[in-house]
Amino acid sequence: MRILLVDDDPSGTKILGDLLRSAGFECIEADNIYEAYRLIKVKAPNLVVLKELQHIGSGYELLEAVKKREDTKSIKVIMLSETKCDANIIRAFEMGVTDYLTEPFSPEEALARIRARTVSMEGEKDDSECRVGELVLNPKSRRAELGSIDLGLTPTEFRLLRFFMEHPERAFSRSEILTLVWGRSSHIRDRIVDVHIRHLRKQLQDSNPAYSNLIQTVRGKGYRFSPRDLRAVEFGSDKKDA
Repeated sequence: MRILLVDDDPSGTKILGDLLRSAGFECIEADNIYEAYRLIKVKAPNLVVLKELQHIGSGYELLEAVKKREDTKSIKVIMLSETKCDANIIRAFEMGVTDYLTEPFSPEEALARIRARTVSMEGEKDDSECRVGELVLNPKSRRAELGSIDLGLTPTEFRLLRFFMEHPERAFSRSEILTLVWGRSSHIRDRIVDVHIRHLRKQLQDSNPAYSNLIQTVRGKGYRFSPRDLRAVEFGSDKKDA
């Protein structure tokens, strides 16, 4: 994922840019909207993180230019603002921003928002079957089976399990999972993630105990989906049978 940061504050750009690079993103930077527009045409970033008001030009000018062109309108834009103004927030979303973040926010929060959006972009896939060992999800029929057993998942559980299977070995916070699976809403608590994961684990355990540890708790972070232990069990079984 290539991300373009557009901010006329060098210190803010450096802090967030360093965080993005440490998280594995390719990060390019521009200190004004005109340089940013040139980089968009030349470098074709997947996501633009755009400061709302700048000394040279306005973030809205760049947003409008990006969204009116056929070759750039699909680029995701996250807008950063120093003030919370409902009129500006509404304007930004009407013009096509993907997310809008107002101060005060930490660079870590901005990174989490960016990461959530890039994961969402990676997840924009077709309805092909997801498979891990004997666990199979069919998005077209909305069925999840472990071996010959139908897990009988609710729509939310199906989306949650599919999300994990499409992003193995990556740890996500509860907040990130809520944003990507539920679509964050003010009345939904982070702990609802725990409830659904406990239910998923029980269904996997009841169907085949070897699959009970696919969804793992990551201390201080949240959860990840890891088939590594499952592969070790399957390899050990094959070796024993041989």
